[in-house]
Amino acid sequence: MPIVGGLDIHRKQITFDYLDTGTGEVRRGQIAPADRAHLRAWLGRLAGRDGAAFALEGCTGWRYVAGELAAAGIAARVAEPAEAAFARGRKRRAKTDRTDSRNLRELLEQGRLPECWIPPEQVLEARALLEAYHDLRREHTAWVQRIHAVFFHQGAPALGQGSLRTQAQLDALRAAAAAHLSAAGQLQVTVALGMLEAVDDRAGMLRAQLLAAARSLKGARVLAERIYGVGPLTALALTCWLAGAGRFSSARKAVRFAGLDITVYSSDARRSPGHLSRQGPEILRWAVYEAAKTYGRASAPGHGYYAAVKDRADGKIAALSQARKIIRQACHILSELGDDALAP
Repeated sequence: MPIVGGLDIHRKQITFDYLDTGTGEVRRGQIAPADRAHLRAWLGRLAGRDGAAFALEGCTGWRYVAGELAAAGIAARVAEPAEAAFARGRKRRAKTDRTDSRNLRELLEQGRLPECWIPPEQVLEARALLEAYHDLRREHTAWVQRIHAVFFHQGAPALGQGSLRTQAQLDALRAAAAAHLSAAGQLQVTVALGMLEAVDDRAGMLRAQLLAAARSLKGARVLAERIYGVGPLTALALTCWLAGAGRFSSARKAVRFAGLDITVYSSDARRSPGHLSRQGPEILRWAVYEAAKTYGRASAPGHGYYAAVKDRADGKIAALSQARKIIRQACHILSELGDDALAP
């Protein structure tokens, strides 16, 4: 590679460090502000340099940077942040943007860069829609909890679970608020109900787009057909984050990627209880966990395993165990499909 470099991305600036292997010259600096137009202008200086490659971490902003590098004919190598930090080794001095960009360049130059898969555009778009939908679902839950909190704080009768789903239940809620809450409490409930209506409207629009995206990917269609409890949205999430030929050498690595593996920390004779690593895509964990809870039904094909774990531990651990099984099943199916999983 005639030019090998590293880019450290931040909201205000992009710090670069690259080596011209032909002359041995190293150049460092910043691109500010950090946006597509200024990056494109800076990349103009490298026009005509075939074989150039830059490493960048897979953090917020990598998408447009990788896109501009590819448009300029420069290879973009996206690094997994945690593994890149591990490969960098123990810090001997203060961490700065310049050292980060230099370390990325050195890892790429030495062939030690832990690279991430760069998905095609349609997968990136589907991921963005899934993230927006997940945000709206969390927002919906938060507003429902606020309504319950207002009733409890003012000593009103408890509403009960699932009391905000039908129009009759909403009318009963408004009547209960008028009967038991103060003027400010009634206003809080009115605001919350308005926000819930707006969130549900947007979530419905997003869900329709996500269903269409799931129908357009072969991997999502096959997963929804072959794995119990996996609906179109969960199948889409599994395909967007796990599909691609050669992504994982084993299903265990897919479980680790999803953040559902159990981590253990020990120091001499002291050992903390196992807990989830929670690294990787949060949306994937959420979707698979919700799918795993359907195995609590007596008619589910894997209900015996789910019930045994629930009796031995609890329902949450049973759902997590089943979620790992779903990830492993999906990994095997998507590996069989290869790149066809992302085909229409």
